[in-house]
Amino acid sequence: MANASRSLDQTSESTSGEDYDDEQRRRQRRRPSVSVRLCRAPKQAHVYDSSAIDTPEIVPTDGGASADSTDADYMHPLGTSRSDSSGEKIKKTYVIASDDTELREILKRGLEREKEKRQPSRGREKLRDMVFTRQFSTFDRQNQDAAKSLFHGFYVLFWISVSFSIVKMATDNWRKTGSPLGTNEIMKSMFRRDVAVLFASDGVMCGITGLGWILQRLVLKGWIHWGRTGWIIQNIWQTIFIGGVVGLTLIRDWPWTHTVFFVLHGIVMLMKQHSYAFYNGYLSTVFKKHQQLLSRLKQLDNISPVTSPSTTKPPPSDLSVSHLSHRPSAAEYRDRRLSVSKNVSDGDLEQISHAIDSGSPLDMDQVQVFERIIKWEIDALTEELKGKATNPTHFYPRNLTFLNHYEYIVLPTVVYELEYPRSDSINWLYVAEKGTAALGVVFVMIMVSQSFIYPVVMRAVMMKENGWSTAARFREFPWILSDLVFPFMLEYLLAWYLIWETVLNFLAELTRFADRSFYDAWWNSVSWDQFARDWNRPVHNFLLRHVYHSSISSMRVNKHTATLITFFLSACIHELVMWCIFKKLRGYLLMLQMCQLPLVRLSRTRWLKNQKTLGNMIFWVGIFTGPSLLCSLYLIL
Repeated sequence: MANASRSLDQTSESTSGEDYDDEQRRRQRRRPSVSVRLCRAPKQAHVYDSSAIDTPEIVPTDGGASADSTDADYMHPLGTSRSDSSGEKIKKTYVIASDDTELREILKRGLEREKEKRQPSRGREKLRDMVFTRQFSTFDRQNQDAAKSLFHGFYVLFWISVSFSIVKMATDNWRKTGSPLGTNEIMKSMFRRDVAVLFASDGVMCGITGLGWILQRLVLKGWIHWGRTGWIIQNIWQTIFIGGVVGLTLIRDWPWTHTVFFVLHGIVMLMKQHSYAFYNGYLSTVFKKHQQLLSRLKQLDNISPVTSPSTTKPPPSDLSVSHLSHRPSAAEYRDRRLSVSKNVSDGDLEQISHAIDSGSPLDMDQVQVFERIIKWEIDALTEELKGKATNPTHFYPRNLTFLNHYEYIVLPTVVYELEYPRSDSINWLYVAEKGTAALGVVFVMIMVSQSFIYPVVMRAVMMKENGWSTAARFREFPWILSDLVFPFMLEYLLAWYLIWETVLNFLAELTRFADRSFYDAWWNSVSWDQFARDWNRPVHNFLLRHVYHSSISSMRVNKHTATLITFFLSACIHELVMWCIFKKLRGYLLMLQMCQLPLVRLSRTRWLKNQKTLGNMIFWVGIFTGPSLLCSLYLIL
C-alpha cells in the first residue's frame, strides 16, 4: 500500500463516474451549458453572514451548480432564458454594458471558477466519507425484512439438509472406523501443536498495532510532520508488520489451518492500521491549518484599521466571498473546494496571511472581509475535525487515546471513523447464539473436509511422492476436479457464512457495533464488480477509500486505471494467502481474479447488459468451479 505521494489517502471527488463504486457513479448528473451573470443575494434571504449581501459575485444560471438554487432566479431583467421540450432550463444569456475594470476582473474570476468546476479535482482535500447506520445483516434473525422474505423457507431447508448430511457422514464414519469423526486427521493436525503459541502470537500482533497510535500522538505534538515523514514511517512499519506475520508462519512451520487464520487476521490488522493512520494523518493537517488560522485571526484582532483607503493587497474585490452566505460545514467546505479552484481558494488565504504578517496598513473594508473569510474557514475546518461524531470526546484530536485505538481494533470494521452507531446494550443470549453457530459451522466444515476433500488431496500427494510424471498427473486432473467441485462449493458457502454472518455479528454484539451490513445480496450478482462490492462490504469500503480513490487523487490516474490497481492489489493479497498455504508461487488465483475485469466489461455490452439471468448464471458457474479449479491446479502442477 505504499505510495509515492505524501498525501496518499486524500480522496478524489471528481465528477467523473467510477467503475468500482457504481452507487456513487449513479449520483452523477449531466450539467447543462452555463452562462454567468452579476447578481446580489436578496435581502430577505436567510444567510449565514448578512454582510455578504453587498458583495457582487458571479454565479451560474443553472441551479445544480450553485450552492443555493434559488440564486439562479434573481435579476430576471438582466437576461432571458430558454427551455427545451422537457421544460428544463438550459441556458441564460446576459449583456452587461460596463467598462469598469473592477467589474471585468470579477467576471473573469467567475468564468475561471466555472471552468474549474468542469475539470477533475486535483487537490487532495478530503478522505471519502463512509456512512455507518444502524442495520442488521441479511440472514440475522433480528432482520425483519429477511424473516418476511418469500425465500426464507429455502434458508431453513438448507440447514436441515446440512444437518441430515452430517448425521449421514457421522454414521458412515462409525461403521467404517468406530468413531463418528472417522480418522479425523484434520482435527488432529489443528490441535497437535502450537495452539497456545498461535493465540499468544495473535495477541501480540494485535497489541503492537498501538505503534500507529504512538505515531499519531507524535504527529499531534509536532515532533513528526505527517505530510513529510509521518506517512513514510507508517508505510515502512506496515511492510515490517506484514512481513513479520508471514515470516512467523514459515519459521514455526504451522499447518495450513494455523497459517490461514494467522495470515488473514494479520491482513485485517494491516488494513485497520492503515485506515487509522491515514485518516488521523489527514485530520492532523486539517488541525494544523485550523490552529494557523486561529493565530491569524488573533493577529487581525490587534490591527487598528486606517480611515483612508489602503493600497495593501489584496483589495476586498479580489477575494472570493460568495461562500460566506452559506453556513460552514464539512460538506459545504468540500463543495467549495470542488467548485472553486484550489489556487483561488488557498491563494486568497495566502494573500490574507501575507497582508497580516507584513504589518502594512489595512482599511476597515479589508479588516472586515479578512475576518469574515478567516472565521468561515475556521468554522468549516472545525466541522471537518468533528467528522460524523456527535460526542465532543470523539472530535479530533481528542480521539487520539489509547482506549479509542484499541476499541477500534476489536470493532468489526477496517475503515476508521471518529464515531460509529452503537447499540444500547449487549444481548448475551444473542452472543451465545452466534458463538454456538460459529462452532457448529466449523464442525460441519471439518466433517465435509475430512469426508470429501482430504482423501482427494492425499491421492494427489501420493501421485507426486510415487514419482508420477506431470503428464500422468494431468490426466487425473479432470477426475480430481470433479471430485472437489461439490465439497468445495459447500465449503466456500460455509466459510463465508462463518465469517460474515456468525463471527462478525458475534463481535458486533460484544462491542455494541450497530452497523451490521457486512454483506449484501451477492448471490444475485450479475457481474463480478457487483460481487466484489456486495460479498465483503467491510473490505470493499476499505479498498474504495484507501486504494481506489487514493489512486485517483495521489497518482492522478483515471477511474479505469484505479479499478485495475484495486483489483490487482486485491488479487496479490489473495495470492499471498495461497502461497502461505501451498508454499508455492504459481499465480493461478491472481490470473483468475484479474480475468474478472474483461468479464466486467463484457457484462456491460449490449449482449449481456439487460440479461440478468444469464449474468447470474455466468457468475455462479465461476463461483462453482473456481475454488475446486484452483485447488486442483496447485495439487497437480
